[in-house]
Amino acid sequence: MLHAMKKLTMAASSKKGAKITLAIWVLLSILLGGFAPSAKEFATSINSTGLPEDAKSLVADKKLFEYFPEEKGTPALLVFNKKTALSAEELKVIDGISKKIEDEDFPAVKKVVPLYKMPPMAKTTFQSDNKTTVLLPVNLEDNLEREVINETVNDLEKLVKGELKETEGISLNITGPAGIISDMIAIFSRADIVLLLGTIGLIFVLLIVIYRSPILSIVPLLAAGIVYEVVNKTIGLFGKGGMGIESQSLSIMSILLFAALTDYALLILSRFREELQKEEDKYVAMKRCMGEVTEPIFFSGGTVLASMVVLFAAVFEPYRNFAPVFSIAMVLILLGGLTLLPALFVLLGRKAFWPIIPKVGTVAKNRTGFWEKFAKAIVSRPGRSAMIVFIPLLVLALNSVNIKYSFNLIKSFPEDIESQQGYHQLEDNFSPGELAPATVVIEGKEKLNAGNITKLRKELLDHKGVDSVTPEQVSENGPMLDTWLSKGGTEAKLSLTFTGSPYEQDALDSMAKLRDDSGKILKAAGLEDAKLYFSGETAKQLDTREANDRDTWVLVTLITVLITVLLFVQTKSYIAPLYMIATIVFSYFTALGTGYFIFEKFFGFEEISYRIPLYSFIFLVALGVDYNIMLISRIKEEARRHPIKKAIEEGLAHTGGVISSAGLILAATFGVLVTQPIMELYMFGATVALGVLFDTFLIRTVLVPAIMVKLGKYSLWPQVAKSEKGEG
Repeated sequence: MLHAMKKLTMAASSKKGAKITLAIWVLLSILLGGFAPSAKEFATSINSTGLPEDAKSLVADKKLFEYFPEEKGTPALLVFNKKTALSAEELKVIDGISKKIEDEDFPAVKKVVPLYKMPPMAKTTFQSDNKTTVLLPVNLEDNLEREVINETVNDLEKLVKGELKETEGISLNITGPAGIISDMIAIFSRADIVLLLGTIGLIFVLLIVIYRSPILSIVPLLAAGIVYEVVNKTIGLFGKGGMGIESQSLSIMSILLFAALTDYALLILSRFREELQKEEDKYVAMKRCMGEVTEPIFFSGGTVLASMVVLFAAVFEPYRNFAPVFSIAMVLILLGGLTLLPALFVLLGRKAFWPIIPKVGTVAKNRTGFWEKFAKAIVSRPGRSAMIVFIPLLVLALNSVNIKYSFNLIKSFPEDIESQQGYHQLEDNFSPGELAPATVVIEGKEKLNAGNITKLRKELLDHKGVDSVTPEQVSENGPMLDTWLSKGGTEAKLSLTFTGSPYEQDALDSMAKLRDDSGKILKAAGLEDAKLYFSGETAKQLDTREANDRDTWVLVTLITVLITVLLFVQTKSYIAPLYMIATIVFSYFTALGTGYFIFEKFFGFEEISYRIPLYSFIFLVALGVDYNIMLISRIKEEARRHPIKKAIEEGLAHTGGVISSAGLILAATFGVLVTQPIMELYMFGATVALGVLFDTFLIRTVLVPAIMVKLGKYSLWPQVAKSEKGEG
């Protein structure tokens, strides 16, 4: 594969091949741009949990919907709030709204709680004790497309606000799963264009600062724009064919695309400049350049691609959905980096570097003094240099053990978003557990009676973390028969609330304990032949936690092993891959620990999203390999002409500027994610940006060269060791 890619890059570097390569890419982008759909058209089209079908909460849902079909649907929680207690007339208006929604007959609305015809005692369930807040649940049909949910939520909001226009001081916020989905669509529709333009603008400014050349600042972005169009429309074609696409994956993919292609451009430009200072013919110079940089670019992109392919092993759908999107993107990014970039640069030739045009014989004058001095300092004092970097980074890395994780998606939303405000109003005015009660489904073989259910309720209440179980009283001719018992009489349901928020870790732990003890609970209630199922948000988040834990361990292990193997292939060394992967993982934990320290101490966030560790690992490890490969490849090249210690010094001197510039641009592009309104993306972007900065300015330029100097000829064993032995 590498041999074939080298042939392709050589062809793209020739006079005729460069023109053909550029023409193919431009034609492809025009054709796809005109006829293929955009990937965004198919992003997050269906509402789902992302859990595997055999997840316990989904099995419980199936049982619940089988025996109580009216429960099936996507809830929208309409929250009416006033700073002071609602008057009787105002409560009557809200009752009328429930009837108005019922009469309107929205196609996507399955049912609405009929407050207008409920007795006063029953209504108190939906009113806060302080009389300032009323909750009106509206159940939408199940498995609706997200656009339909968004339209329905907007229609409900328009209707309700129209009914409230004669009242003063009553606010409406729609939360719950339907409200969250609607807000997510609104957030991403605004955020994507800001993200893309911010990324392009930032890269342009940084390239101007680094190269002080307007042409060199435009060309990488031009190439990235062409590749982006091809990638976007290619993923769109797969989406049209049924491939799942998540909005966040597209946002992060655009960042990766521009960052990776800019990194490859910096590596090519740095080497192309060197060769132009030795060779007059620009095509010969580019062929020599690509002869040396094709391998590091190929393996850099290959390791990222391999990491993305590993995501197919995930059981959690949001992780697995990253795999096809990023795999397609990386194949095209890699092809663009190895064909389109050299074609553009070689066609422009020396003019691309204007106003500082490289000329033959100017090598000595253009060698960067800082990196030569820096490399000599590291090589002369490797032990001291390594400790100065390692000890403070280790302290920061150890902070990663203190991280607390959140499974509450709504906490990622901005404070001014409706679903977030509605959630907080419920949280402030109702018992926390009432935000999302769990449903307990009892599946018996014989008809159930009030005595069994009463005993079961008592057993459930005895468990730590359980606040209430309704109905509170069950009798043969009471609420059990008309509300809580199935038509067949052999199944029943109960509503269970936890003492704390149903999304917090304590509630998840309580749910796990209930599941584990379900056999004991049924036995104590005299229902040994029955089965117990737990449905609801807490059960789903518990399954999400378990799926996330499983995927994190499996994917981290597979990615680490796979990248190590690829490094063995690339370096042809038995030792180098070990300290390379070790320093990459060390850089990851440093970023995670530092990020959490900043989030907690400076911004007051006590928890981070459970997805951030795995997302950050995938990108920091896969992208961190790039800089390892750039450095080691150059050191290997220098080792052909120099002893290993001198080769390390020369390799660091030549690549220090490239790696630091590439790292700065990569960190800045991921840093653009801090402009996003979703806290999960904000924290992910900040963590990756920190990791890249640590990796490029401390790990790759200090710690790795210091380790190599200490290992001497064994740092690239057996390649360099054999070479030096032969020379001796």
